[in-house]
Amino acid sequence: MKVVMIHGQNHKGSTYNIGRQIAEKIVGSGVGDKITGSEVAEKIAGSGNIVEFFLPRDLNHFCIGCYKCIEDVTACPFFEEKNRIMSEVESADILIFTSPTYCLRESGPMKSFLDLTFNYWMSHRPRQCMFSKKAIVISTCAGSGANKTVKAISEALFYWGVPYIVKYGIGVQAMSWDGISDKKKQKIDKDTTRIARKVLAKKNVRVGGKTRVLFALMRMMQKANFGSGEADRKYWEEQGWLDKKRPWG
Repeated sequence: MKVVMIHGQNHKGSTYNIGRQIAEKIVGSGVGDKITGSEVAEKIAGSGNIVEFFLPRDLNHFCIGCYKCIEDVTACPFFEEKNRIMSEVESADILIFTSPTYCLRESGPMKSFLDLTFNYWMSHRPRQCMFSKKAIVISTCAGSGANKTVKAISEALFYWGVPYIVKYGIGVQAMSWDGISDKKKQKIDKDTTRIARKVLAKKNVRVGGKTRVLFALMRMMQKANFGSGEADRKYWEEQGWLDKKRPWG
């Protein structure tokens, strides 16, 4: 089981700790034993099954709108840094995205990352592997807005083709992980166990009707040469998606 985490912050605050708790419970597969996050961490210490990236540390760029990636994905001026992350994302079984809530939305570094991966969207060149992935999106806030942050990131993942997304937004009434009350941390521990169990129990991920409809619309656009260009259309043709083949089999 490979879990790849994308953190919309460099520091290890409340959102990070919740995401890490879930990842450790999934990889440790100890959720059935009702053990705590810290105990799972000890159990799997040194495990190589969790890969983490921190933004902006690991990708400190904004999309500049040059459209070079539309013709050639390797022509993006930030391709090497982006590809180091996305190659891990593509090989993951489960994706976990964490972002604190800044001004009722995801962090700037997380938004920049999503901007830089827009050619993964179904309107351009979706990757077949995305249509079988599971994802968890997490956000915390001191007051309100976490659910809006989670919704924004989840929407981008939907357009990547990810069919199964678990959302978790929570107000922690604190400015740091250490400042969260014991009662709230007990609730978080129960919630993270529940989420880990839910994701592990989902053995067969199915592409839903909304994804199928959107894919069909994008396919019609590509067939009619009404997409972003010949390179995108050629990609769809090479995948066999302009005929009867579909990325979900």
